[in-house]
Amino acid sequence: MLTVLLAWTPVALLLAASVGLFLSRDWRWGLIFLAAQYLGMFWLMTLHWPFGLASIKLVTGWMAAATLGVTRPGLSESEPSEASPWPQGRLFRLFIAAIAIVLVVAATPQAETMIPGVGRPVLAGGLLLAGMGLIQLGVTADILKITFGLLTFMAGFEILYATVETSILLAGLLSIVNLGLALSGAYLLTAAPAEEAEEEFPK
Repeated sequence: MLTVLLAWTPVALLLAASVGLFLSRDWRWGLIFLAAQYLGMFWLMTLHWPFGLASIKLVTGWMAAATLGVTRPGLSESEPSEASPWPQGRLFRLFIAAIAIVLVVAATPQAETMIPGVGRPVLAGGLLLAGMGLIQLGVTADILKITFGLLTFMAGFEILYATVETSILLAGLLSIVNLGLALSGAYLLTAAPAEEAEEEFPK
């Protein structure tokens, strides 16, 4: 019973963090939820990876969050414009998050039959993050939230991939990809306002 509880606790953490990340409008809360998401990811990966190897993912994820956190305070505090045609209300976002969660609950037993021996909590956590990352990407045009969506999708993919591959080289390459996404997002966050200002006040 204790083992089952310990296996499902990180899934509950991932659920709370990914839904909070999807619903939050404040970038500070977004970074907190992103950091909590990587903590849950690290916890799940220790079920298949050695503690030291799994901790690479935690350190990399927190470095990505710190990179975005260092960049964002220098920008304007005004709410970024949403160019997406989708509604942006919290109730709508909560509704599609609930649909994604129901789909994950329905798909996890099927995935368990296709990938036996992995464990239902790991599959549920990986599918949850991949799904929440995709819907985050689908409903926003904000650069910071797109970066959050990409990092969330990558985290879900890495949880699932960790069940079949324990290569240190591959873990390092995926960590570089995560840091590259964070650095690209940080660059675009600073470059986009400068381009808008140049278009508005051409030299």
